[in-house]
Amino acid sequence: MQVTIRDAAETDLPAILDIVNDAILNTTAIWMVHTFDLENRRAWMHERVSAGYPVLVADLAGTVVGFSSFGDFRKGDGYHHTVEHSVYVHRHHHGKGVGKQLMPPLFDRARDLGKHVMIGGVEAGNTASMHFHKALGFVETGRLKEVGWKFDRWLDLALMQKTL
Repeated sequence: MQVTIRDAAETDLPAILDIVNDAILNTTAIWMVHTFDLENRRAWMHERVSAGYPVLVADLAGTVVGFSSFGDFRKGDGYHHTVEHSVYVHRHHHGKGVGKQLMPPLFDRARDLGKHVMIGGVEAGNTASMHFHKALGFVETGRLKEVGWKFDRWLDLALMQKTL
């Protein structure tokens, strides 16, 4: 499936909200239990863009079917060259290559900003996401046992790293 990757616009926020809230409610991709509202996503996007960071969407014939972004990995000057990414695809488009199309432009944007490393925090039991990241050149560099709780079970966090 070929999609157009472009910078997100304010009009894309309802679709982004739908995708992220579905992930909150139905997956362990986001370790939250309360959904966001449109104002929260508006503030999130404004914060990212104001920092010079991208919010990209995958557009399929005028419909947003996925999005990606990155932000600071941690506070502190020593982490200035490291970012942590997020990538989410609408559940009806999982496994169709949308996520793999969203990531290379994100890598390019990070490099253009002088970033050296991109981190992905992945629920270690999410084999699809682990495989996705490995296929894009990420390597698992750490695992934090039982640091998350969702759906009445403990979750392990795998830290995936890609040198840009």
